[in-house]
Amino acid sequence: MKTLSFFTICLLTGLRVFSQTASCCHTDAITEFATLANREDFRMAHKDPLPYVYQGTAGADITFPTTDGTPAHGFLFKAKKASDKYLFVYQEWYGLNDYIKKQSEKLYNDLGGEVNVLALDMYDQKVATNREDAAKLMQGASRDRLGAITQGAIQYAGKTAKIASVGWCFGGGLSLQSGLLEGAQNAGVVMYYGMPEKDVSKLATLQAPVLGFFANKDKGITPQTVDEFEKNMKAAGKTLTVKRYDADHGFANPSNPIFDSAATADAYGLVVPFLKKAFGL
Repeated sequence: MKTLSFFTICLLTGLRVFSQTASCCHTDAITEFATLANREDFRMAHKDPLPYVYQGTAGADITFPTTDGTPAHGFLFKAKKASDKYLFVYQEWYGLNDYIKKQSEKLYNDLGGEVNVLALDMYDQKVATNREDAAKLMQGASRDRLGAITQGAIQYAGKTAKIASVGWCFGGGLSLQSGLLEGAQNAGVVMYYGMPEKDVSKLATLQAPVLGFFANKDKGITPQTVDEFEKNMKAAGKTLTVKRYDADHGFANPSNPIFDSAATADAYGLVVPFLKKAFGL
């Protein structure tokens, strides 16, 4: 989560694109989001997750190769019948915890079990249980490694796969970056209050629509940031649907005491039809 285009050379090219996105100062969406952890107001907006133990049985841990030589991990809900449709699920800044597994299972069921739902472990089996550790994990995540994991997942899905992605918080930005790396295989991107890509030339390479959910009280991904994203997507000639809520960052995270059930239900009511359309279901 490296064969950028599924050929080794393409794979490596894609990884370079990801790395460039994370190293070019004014367009580095991933690094820009990670630096938010230096701000106390942003850290405090993330309450420590409430205890929860995932008890589902439909999913299973998997390991897949990456081009950097280090295997990556994920939690896979395999389609009931052979399918080349994949939904990549990107974690919040806490890591691939049991809440993400539960949400992945919900998406799997609501898509009728017709799509392979793969929750990607972007922290290599490290999971935070408090905001301080989450901030450290996010800031310590290697940009090259993040790209390698995503590209490994693309290769795992296969060169004929149709791929969509969804993510929250740190994963919201990763979901958009995933869409950029997937190229012609991308079927759609869903991002919850993640850092948008600001490079219009990169956005112009998107091959599918984007659905974004943002919070008007967000101190990190501010309304002004969202305004800029809408402007940039328009300049790139790409389709973006934005829904804003009078809520705070993390409003769709049930492990967060600030969880907004009404906003979450409204957003999810748009996500499932969006993904069904993306996959032609």
